[in-house]
Amino acid sequence: MSSAVREASTSSSPLSVDRLLKLVSDPMVGGIALFIGVVRNRDEGAGVVSLDYTEHPSAAEVLARCARQAAERYDIVSLAVEHRIGHLVVGDLAVVVAVGAVHRAEALQACAYLIDTLKAEVPIWKEQLFESGAAQWVGLPADAEAGATPA
Repeated sequence: MSSAVREASTSSSPLSVDRLLKLVSDPMVGGIALFIGVVRNRDEGAGVVSLDYTEHPSAAEVLARCARQAAERYDIVSLAVEHRIGHLVVGDLAVVVAVGAVHRAEALQACAYLIDTLKAEVPIWKEQLFESGAAQWVGLPADAEAGATPA
């Protein structure tokens, strides 16, 4: 990992914002940007009860690559990202991104870039369970959406 990347991982345990903030704290840091993804109770007008995140074996490696790219692209001092895996309920933290930079602009830009990039590239899939009892997979690769299940 880039020396700026202090953490890039997935976890089946609850995420800690405080732990990631401590990881990006540094005397050179003048601004810290933080993104916290939370499980919400509605999606596309339907009530959500819970969701399950499933990761491909390459997820941690891809997440680390995305973190390195963000750190290098925006000249970041420190960066930490962690994505939750497994069963989550409404209100649980799903992902935390913390970015420390000399100035706020770079921290904010890198934080936005990293969350957008990891959502697009990291092979983590979400199955939502709705109040109606129906379930829906989100973020599956095109071949899985055609009938295959995630690995």
